[in-house]
Amino acid sequence: MTVYRPELHVTADSGVLEGPAGVIRLGKPEQRVWHMFYQYADEPGGPSRWGHNMSEGDPFSWFECNDAIVPIDDETHVRAGAVVGGEINDGGVDFYFTSRTDAGNTIQLARVDDIDALCDDLDEDVRVSAAVERLGVVVDDAGEYGNFRSPCVIPGWDSAANRDEGHEGWLMLAVSGPTDHPKPVVLHSADGRAWTFDGPLEFDGDPGLDLDDSLVAPRLVRLRDEVDDNIYDVLFLTIERDGKDIACYIIGTLEGNVFHVVTPGQLFDHGHDFTRPRNTNYPRDVENELGRYDRAYLYGFMTNSGRKGDPTSEPNWDAEGWANALTLPRRVTLQHGHLYQVPAPGLPEAIDASERALLWAALCDIPSDSAIVAEVLDASGEPAARIRHSGDHIELDRFDGEPKTAQLHDDDEDNITIIVDGSTLEVYAGGGSVVMSSRFWPTGGSSGIRVRTNGDAEIYSEWRRGYAALR
Repeated sequence: MTVYRPELHVTADSGVLEGPAGVIRLGKPEQRVWHMFYQYADEPGGPSRWGHNMSEGDPFSWFECNDAIVPIDDETHVRAGAVVGGEINDGGVDFYFTSRTDAGNTIQLARVDDIDALCDDLDEDVRVSAAVERLGVVVDDAGEYGNFRSPCVIPGWDSAANRDEGHEGWLMLAVSGPTDHPKPVVLHSADGRAWTFDGPLEFDGDPGLDLDDSLVAPRLVRLRDEVDDNIYDVLFLTIERDGKDIACYIIGTLEGNVFHVVTPGQLFDHGHDFTRPRNTNYPRDVENELGRYDRAYLYGFMTNSGRKGDPTSEPNWDAEGWANALTLPRRVTLQHGHLYQVPAPGLPEAIDASERALLWAALCDIPSDSAIVAEVLDASGEPAARIRHSGDHIELDRFDGEPKTAQLHDDDEDNITIIVDGSTLEVYAGGGSVVMSSRFWPTGGSSGIRVRTNGDAEIYSEWRRGYAALR
C-alpha cells in the first residue's frame, strides 16, 4: 500500500514528473473526457517524454495510457507545450511540443486523428502509442530570436474589433533565448501550421513584476469579468527566483505582442509548492456550451524542488519510486480584476469513492481576534500540518519553519475547504479568493482533520467527505 501517492492528483507511475504538458477536455456533458499530458523522466536526469492519463466523467478518476511522444533520432528531451483539438483537418488533436537536441530547442507539431486510440494500444513493453504522427518543426528561428520552447497555443484568438465574436487565427506564446535569460515572445498563424513571429512580449503599463527576472511558461486565457461584464486577457507568467518558482497573473488585453495592463501582477497560489499553471483547451462546440469566457479550468505543478532542485529528496522517492504531482483542476472565474478559484465539479463524490482522500469544508463567522484552526493528523493522530483562518489572514504551516500566509479581504466570505490526498494538501478560502497548494508527508499517512475554534469564531455548517467522515 502506498502512503504518499495521491489518488485524485496526477503523478507519474514511476520516475520524475517534470510538469504539465497540456490538457484537453472533449465530449458532451454526459460523456466528458479529460486528457492530461505531462512531461516526465523515467529517472532523474533522464530524457523527458510526454506521459498521458485520461479520466471519464470527471478530472479525478485517472487511467494511465501509453506515452504520447518520446525522443527520437538526435532528440535528448521532449518537453512541455500545448494540446489543441477538433479545430482543423476534420477533427483530431494537435500536440505542440518542445524538441530538445544538442543544437538547442525547436517547437514541433504532432497529431492524432482519434485520441481514443491513445488508450487502445496499451503495451507494457512498447509504452509509446503508435497512433501519434509527427508533422515536424513549426517554429525554429526568427532573426535574432531562436531556441523557442514552452508553447501555449490558442486557436480562434484574434478579434480586435469584437472580443465577443469573430474569432479568427491562432495565437502562440512561447519562450525564446538562452536558458539563463529567457524571453517570452508572441507568434500568430492563420492555420496553426505556418507561424509568424510578432516580437517579444512587451507591456503597456506597469506589469507589477521585474522584467529582468527569469520569466518562463507564459500562458493566456480570456475571461469575462463578472462585475463589469468586460472581456479581459489573463496572462500567467512563472518567475524563477532563488531556486523557487512564483506563479503570477496579470489582467489586461493582448494586441499583437503588446500586453496592455489593467491590473498588475498578483500571486496565483499562496502555498509552498505551486508553479507553472496550465490552461485547459476545448473544441469550439464544448467552449460554446460552457459559455464562452465565463470560466476556465487550470492546473498547476506541485513540486518542492524547483527546476534546479532535487526531486529525489521527496520522501516518496525512496519509499515509492516517484516524485512530484499535479494539482487538482480549478474552475476559475474573474471578478473585479481578481481570479477566484474553486475545485472542479465532482470532487466530493470522487473523494467519497477514494480509499484515503479527505475533505473538510465549512462556512464560518470569524470576528477580529478569533480564528478557526484545522489540523491534518498523521497515522498516530499527531498534527502533520495546521491551517489557521483568522478572518483577514490564512496561514498554512507544515512545521518546517516556513509557514505560508495570505491576506483575505473584508468582503470575502469566511469559508474554507481543505483537501488532503496522499502527500498533497490544497486549501481554498474566501470564496476562492485565496488558494494554497503544498506538499507534505504525514508519518504513516493522514488519519483525519481535527478542527477547533478560538475566540468568538463560529462554524455555521461543515461537511466532511472521505473515510474520516465515518469516524
